[in-house]
Amino acid sequence: MLGTMLPRAVATVSAAALGHNLTQLAARSGTKLLLPVKADAYGHGARIVAAVAAAHPAVWGLAVATPQEAAEIAALDLGKPVTLLTPPAPEEVPELVALGVRLPVGSLEEVERLPKGAVAHLKVDTGMNRLGARPARAIEIGHRLAARGQLEGVYTHFATADEEDLSFAREQLARFRTVLAALPPVLAHCANGGGVLSFGALDGMNLARPGLASYGFAPPHLRPVLPLRPVMTLRARVTQRHTAHPGETISYGALWQATRETEVAVVGMGYADGYPRNATQKASVLIGGERRPVLGRICMDQCMVDVTGLEVAVGDWAELWGEGEITVRDVAAWGGTIEYEVLTGIGRRVERALA
Repeated sequence: MLGTMLPRAVATVSAAALGHNLTQLAARSGTKLLLPVKADAYGHGARIVAAVAAAHPAVWGLAVATPQEAAEIAALDLGKPVTLLTPPAPEEVPELVALGVRLPVGSLEEVERLPKGAVAHLKVDTGMNRLGARPARAIEIGHRLAARGQLEGVYTHFATADEEDLSFAREQLARFRTVLAALPPVLAHCANGGGVLSFGALDGMNLARPGLASYGFAPPHLRPVLPLRPVMTLRARVTQRHTAHPGETISYGALWQATRETEVAVVGMGYADGYPRNATQKASVLIGGERRPVLGRICMDQCMVDVTGLEVAVGDWAELWGEGEITVRDVAAWGGTIEYEVLTGIGRRVERALA
């Protein structure tokens, strides 16, 4: 918050809901968690989430996607390992090593560039075809790392563990176990949220990396597996209230036209803040104790809501999603996208807070 400026929109993280999810996922996986806090902790606020997670007994460490994220989280000095999951540039390696960040390694060239004191997690490509070394080469790299005393972990990533058909995920798991069998015992991790929910405890694995599931969401067929709780509540203030008369239209494109005297609340949340424009003509919010529709096209900085008959004033809050009647899953469906994109799209103008 800047000086006396009031927060226009706030994404509040529930420590209780996050802790509940972490406990459930650790029990399901039978392992400790390497919690992904990349992409600003899936939009929840990396600093807030990392601090809560680091105090949780089920969390072994924190995982990030970029060197900048690694440096930010390592600098918090939370007492838990920080693991970078995607390759840094060679010139970034010394600073990351000095910060104690665990580094991903997927080639012999990367091994040779590791300075003294570096700790590595070997990335194995078992079928994602994105990052890492294929199994035969991964074994060679793993032995080189082990000989240098730098091999702490080995990991891979499932491509289809959140699908109903798990046949390809099982093929990936078999390839990964072949690599593990050829290397000395290390930390082994492969299960994302879909993997944890689909497979439960996996023999030979001693860490899991549930991402979106930690924040309360799972594919429809996996929702019954664990009672996960949405972690974020997103609210925005009413900035103006006025009346639209019969025949008048609201917002760009004049898509919505009043058929009666309509009391309209302007809410300070738009697509630049992460509220999807494609939710136009479908979205609703909780305001004044009721669920009310968003009127007309969602704008860059605001949206308009029908508050006819409600006691709603400027400065009051509208809830765009939370743990109750409207969740981010609903907003994603209205926007024709997925929960990941909605959550990670929350803009910097939205303040993050802890509850």
